[in-house]
Amino acid sequence: MKILAALAGLGALAFALFAGVRRLLNRTHHLAHAVIRDPAEHTTMDADGAVRSIQAADLTLPAEALAEIWSPLNLERLARTYWRFLERVTLHVIHVRYRDDGRDVTAFNLIPLLTFEAPEYEMDGDRGIVRWRIEKGILVSRRHEGYLEIDVQRREADEPGQACVHVEVEVANFYPAIAHGISRWVYTQTQSRIHVIVTHAFLRSLARLDLAESKVGRFALIDEVPDPPRGERHPERALSGR
Repeated sequence: MKILAALAGLGALAFALFAGVRRLLNRTHHLAHAVIRDPAEHTTMDADGAVRSIQAADLTLPAEALAEIWSPLNLERLARTYWRFLERVTLHVIHVRYRDDGRDVTAFNLIPLLTFEAPEYEMDGDRGIVRWRIEKGILVSRRHEGYLEIDVQRREADEPGQACVHVEVEVANFYPAIAHGISRWVYTQTQSRIHVIVTHAFLRSLARLDLAESKVGRFALIDEVPDPPRGERHPERALSGR
């Protein structure tokens, strides 16, 4: 039943997805320029069945505009923007319930696709990270230390007066129920493809700099959140050539 429910939820999502992506990305008023910069191997599955999927983009925008929005409050707003985009791009087939201690992602506000713990934030003058740890859901085959994360890093731009932000959306240590209950091929051709399409559309949509209002609004100053780690947080990626 769990696998059938997962496939039903993904089928409804795929049906709504393509119309939603075109409708959102055709909106004008882009204030930044977004270019997809995925790693060479953006989606991998290890021998144990754990998935890591990384989609990335570079946003180029006026340096003054970046300085104005570089704050923990806007990192919270970016996090909220991700969930808002997910609802809008799927024509609200996907619904996100907010709890004080987490988030529930459902299909039709009925099918519990994924449940996340409350978000964790890290930020300094050059990097910001928001992370949701995965608790359960019909898309997960078993409990593990999986997570969804948005990582933003300031980088130098090629043109004077411009700034560059590298944005990565990562799902890591995720054990998909479809891959374990049916086959890895079915997972790759369905859930994995849908995730990549949605995430690329989200990254491109950031060019509008249309950040949603935070549901919580906990932070105002960078000093109120822990600093992110320095350097490569995934040394195994460098060792394996990923």
